Amino acid sequence: MAKKAKKTPDQNKASSFERLIEIGIALSAEQDTNRLMETILLEAKELSNADGGTLYLKTEDNNLKFEIVRTDSLKIAMGGTTGKEIIFPPVLLYDPETGKENKANVASCAGLTGKSINIPDAYDSKDFDFSGTRKFDEVTGYRSKSFLTVPMKNSQDEIIGVLQLLNAQDEDTGEVIPFSSDIQPLIEALASQAAVALDNKQLLDAQKLLLDSFIKLIASAIDAKSPYTGGHCQRVPELTMMLAKAACDAKDGPLADFDLSEDDWYELTISALLHDCGKVTTPEYVVDKATKLETIYDRIHEIRTRFEVVKREAEIEYLKAVADGKGDTEKLRAELGERLAKLDDDFAFIAKSNIGGEFMAPEKIERVEEIAHTKWTRTLDDRLGISQEEKKRKDRTPPPDLPVVENLLSDRDDHIIYREEETVAAQDEKHRFKLDVPELKFNLGEAYNLSIPQGTLTAEERFKINDHIMQTIVMLEQLPFPEHLKRVPEYAGGHHEKMDGTGYPRKLNKDDMSIPARIMAIADIFEALTAVDRPYKAPKTLSESVKIMSFMKKDAHIDGDLFELFLTSGVYKEYADQFLEKDQIDEVDISEYLEGDE
Repeated sequence: MAKKAKKTPDQNKASSFERLIEIGIALSAEQDTNRLMETILLEAKELSNADGGTLYLKTEDNNLKFEIVRTDSLKIAMGGTTGKEIIFPPVLLYDPETGKENKANVASCAGLTGKSINIPDAYDSKDFDFSGTRKFDEVTGYRSKSFLTVPMKNSQDEIIGVLQLLNAQDEDTGEVIPFSSDIQPLIEALASQAAVALDNKQLLDAQKLLLDSFIKLIASAIDAKSPYTGGHCQRVPELTMMLAKAACDAKDGPLADFDLSEDDWYELTISALLHDCGKVTTPEYVVDKATKLETIYDRIHEIRTRFEVVKREAEIEYLKAVADGKGDTEKLRAELGERLAKLDDDFAFIAKSNIGGEFMAPEKIERVEEIAHTKWTRTLDDRLGISQEEKKRKDRTPPPDLPVVENLLSDRDDHIIYREEETVAAQDEKHRFKLDVPELKFNLGEAYNLSIPQGTLTAEERFKINDHIMQTIVMLEQLPFPEHLKRVPEYAGGHHEKMDGTGYPRKLNKDDMSIPARIMAIADIFEALTAVDRPYKAPKTLSESVKIMSFMKKDAHIDGDLFELFLTSGVYKEYADQFLEKDQIDEVDISEYLEGDE
């Protein structure tokens, strides 16, 4: 067999330069930091035909940390993708006691001076301390000889690490030889390329960490804004990821082809964390409105005081009538007793209505109106000591002469808060929102609020609550997301849509929504049903929540396929075990809610 022709020095050099270009391209494309560092060292070893090598990275506390260690002949492979932890202590760049530069170690010297160090034989070196190397050799029977130590400088000429190669080998004989003067510039060029690639990756990682931390900060701030929704922005992502994983794991059925790449997972995580970012625009008193009369405070206390005034006025009228001899005392006392008892009963009814726990039937609303027209006398100016904004609303009508007789419950003009903006997000055609906008921004009228048919929110406040999802979309669509995060606004902005097109803010139907957006809708609903921190409702048990969601599935409000997966995969139970109170977790017979068993 013909012997392979040996390459000339010029051919070797050309081949090395080609390989260097190929390595540079590969380094710039690598996304995983561990693989990137490993590639740097392995390619340097191959270019120089070295038996071993170490890659160090400079730490914030000015040390060189071992990142990758390889010695082929000893079968040593640590760090990187091996999963084997490197237990060697870091190389100190400075003496911790004196602060003096540590130039006794060859790696730290290269890291301090920024100059390459080529040592033909470590045992002959007088400039560096190789006592540790000698001890290693004694234990292993190895002979550490030639060293090439090269600093790694980024594009700002800052040293970010050190690349050290050990024992160059003759290609023909395998004999350990010094690193040649020809190979050193190639390794230095590789180290420079590697440093830039690694620095870029570290900068990208730092930017990603900053973005992640900022997003989590926003989510935490939204939860912290309201003591009653604390943790919502943390729990929804957890449940979203659980259900998304179950969908990816599905082997058959309508979700069998669903899968998420690493970038897709990150995109969904960001979306889930930001799904309620628009709530920063929602007033706390609307988010937290636990009673019908609550704004910054619960105005039931103000109404209670008025009732007290009316009762005192009734007693004063009685005492005046007795003193003036205007009737039979016993009869007057009986009338007073009846009057006071009715006022007590009326207030108890108003107080109960304020809770918002029961449906307000028409006859109950009529009684609110009747009680509202009970009269009381105000003798003090109600325009003193108030804010400028409230005074502006009061000044819409001329002040009455005092004393003035007023209704016990009032729907005054100053209770009306008009919209100051010309348009609201819901009317912006650019975003394709489809919500009816109430004429008023807010209506603080007392009888008006007490007559809310169900719950504690007026139509205006309900719109303001719903507005948070529009603000979320507006805010997120303004951000210059990179290509792999382009769907964040869609995912985050769809969790209040319904499969039948009756949701908001765009009235999308199932076909208009991606699977991740539908997953988030289920996660948001289930978290809300089971949450223990809402002021306006008691937390539902596991079985109650699943039952409610089964009705939502039948009404095509949530995705039926995902709901069944939610049950059959056990995600509902997994989430419950992590986040629900023990007394909420009860037995659920999922067979009642599965399509094939109905």
